[in-house]
Amino acid sequence: MMHFKSGLELTELQNMTVPEDDNISNDSNDFTEVENGQINSKFISDRESRRSLTNSHLEKKKCDDYIPGTTSLGMSVFNLSNAIMGSGILGLAFALANTGILLFLVLLTSVTLLSIYSINLLLICSKETGCMVYEKLGEQVFGTTGKLVIFGATSLQNTGAMLSYLFIVKNELPSAIKFLMGKEEEFSAWYVDGRLLVVVVTFGIILPLCLLKNLELNSTIPNSTNPDMCTPKYVTFNSKTVYALPTIAFAFVCHPSVLPIYSELKDRSQKKMQMVSNISFFAMFVMYFLTAIFGYLTFYESVQSDLLHKYQSKNDILILTVRLAVIMAVILTVPVLFFTVRSSLFELAKKTKFNLCRHVLVTILLLVIINLLVIFIPSMKDIFGVVGVTSANMLIFILPSSLYLKITSQDGDKGTQQIWAALFLGLGVLFSLVSIPLVIYDWAYSSSGDEGH
Repeated sequence: MMHFKSGLELTELQNMTVPEDDNISNDSNDFTEVENGQINSKFISDRESRRSLTNSHLEKKKCDDYIPGTTSLGMSVFNLSNAIMGSGILGLAFALANTGILLFLVLLTSVTLLSIYSINLLLICSKETGCMVYEKLGEQVFGTTGKLVIFGATSLQNTGAMLSYLFIVKNELPSAIKFLMGKEEEFSAWYVDGRLLVVVVTFGIILPLCLLKNLELNSTIPNSTNPDMCTPKYVTFNSKTVYALPTIAFAFVCHPSVLPIYSELKDRSQKKMQMVSNISFFAMFVMYFLTAIFGYLTFYESVQSDLLHKYQSKNDILILTVRLAVIMAVILTVPVLFFTVRSSLFELAKKTKFNLCRHVLVTILLLVIINLLVIFIPSMKDIFGVVGVTSANMLIFILPSSLYLKITSQDGDKGTQQIWAALFLGLGVLFSLVSIPLVIYDWAYSSSGDEGH
């Protein structure tokens, strides 16, 4: 279930780690070069935004005309669906339990449609500028600032994903070991402490993989007998309701992978890629809703932010098999995300030449920081909350609309579209202004170990 993002994250990694050539000649106007996932275009912007670009007098050609893709529509749908699906799926039942079935359905539908619209904006920006990589798009439109912001947002999103995956290891590996030992779930010993096990897994399995220069990886019933807790609720509000929208947003982020998938699409066009997006998001909408509703109707109000952790049965081999499969999948996915984050740091620091000492030190330091966060963060809902209101919000709402408004700022024929994009941007800003204070408020006034209401 968790092998979802590895291939696509590696595609992004390969795009980001290609050394950048800043010494492109401006003497030739007869051809357009395709380099670093970017097609030089005649996008007109202010001088500061264009200082890293090639000659602005080059004739713009559609990005669809370059480097023909070879991936079929069906495989592109599969790839984008994998990019969408992540650990956020495990938190959706918790989100539903704290909003009610109807309100959750409204939020899920809204985020699905808004995500599709944001990808439409992203594809328009790509076509106008000729950029086929999110980071290059930000750099061309907003200069170095745009590149830094997008690198920061994608790195935070990937870090949040790594934290959630290691949190799954911390939660699920002790249960699997207890099952294999024939012990009850209440059994406690130092060697089944999730905090210790996540450190052992990180430095015993994940660290050796992260040190590589290149990575070539392509029915339980609730214990409560309270009848009120076994009655489905259609609309509800409580202190944990604030985590619902960030969790859903976290679950739908796939935007850094959209342009690489677009670049590989056979006979690509904006319309065809939009169809890929629509099909993928509809499929994930159905899967997310079914996962959330069945998780909620199984555990009702006792559901946790890590849905898998609620499935505890001493004699159920199926649950053990699923748990072990998920643990193995997330362990092997973490290095792929880690490569992306580390390469982003090296790219920002302009340290693209390989240095063994720096490579090892940065790897160990980042893994230590990530492990400390996993050990001390109380629950997965906190990860979903923080990453959802920050990087997910930036990647879905704020960045696509900002890029579109900047690119079309001098186009008087797109007034209506600009109004919609401005409203979309305002919605993203409002999302941050409302959600961030509420998440902080919940941290301040809730007990750190409370998963319920």
